[in-house]
Amino acid sequence: MAELFTRLLLATEHTEFDSGAETLALAMALRCKLPLAVIFPLLSNPEYETLAPQIAARAERDAAQKIAQLQAQADAAGVMIDLRVRRGEEPYQEIVQEAKGQASELIIIRRRGKRGFLANLLVGEMVSKVVAHAPCHVLIVPQEARMWHRRVLVAAAPGAPGLRLVSTAAAVAAECALPLHVVCVAAGDAQRQSVDTFLTDALQLARQHGISAQAEVRIGKPFTEILASATRCQADLIVIGSDHRIGRSLVGGVAQKVIGLSESPVLILHVEETT
Repeated sequence: MAELFTRLLLATEHTEFDSGAETLALAMALRCKLPLAVIFPLLSNPEYETLAPQIAARAERDAAQKIAQLQAQADAAGVMIDLRVRRGEEPYQEIVQEAKGQASELIIIRRRGKRGFLANLLVGEMVSKVVAHAPCHVLIVPQEARMWHRRVLVAAAPGAPGLRLVSTAAAVAAECALPLHVVCVAAGDAQRQSVDTFLTDALQLARQHGISAQAEVRIGKPFTEILASATRCQADLIVIGSDHRIGRSLVGGVAQKVIGLSESPVLILHVEETT
């Protein structure tokens, strides 16, 4: 990871739902001996502050208390953090802008926020928007997740973007000295030959990183088969791809379901088509 992601950005509001992302971000920074940038988005707007100054002041006090707690947590872990508060009407925009300003290579963020009207969403609305608009890769972390230590699984489709996805996933696995499992979900047997050829190339590429790699073809619904494969091979990090054309289509898509139903962190790599 030190060679792949040297500029980490943790996005957190330091709630119980952020605990997994915070723990994992600190573990990554400590393992790679990296400073950790932290963005604390605080919902705010001029009208809100004018009409409800007491509420706004209380929110500021609560934020200051949470920031102090997070700083103490980082100090205890031996990680240097650069923590910034950004105020705005849309927290996801503040996170995305901070990532752009810092040229971040990886945003680390929770999967869902506080319970309520949006609790039934597989992935929180803010997180979905961060993934859709992020200028870099995004690691989405369930509340109870921790640093991966067993196996990395990458789900890829035939083609050049798929091979780039496998190459990056292999590099992640190599940094942690873990095996890699490559899964390709086909629509039916008619695609089997092209998938087999792709997986042969993918395995050759993965093994160039000096790691053990296996591959399998599965037929069925992509999100179901990806999750089933991760369970079968005991992978504790899932890597899937996305490109900047997804926009808001992430909601309800394969990525949404994989992220929302996985018990492990999911790394979304932005892999763009080349022309």
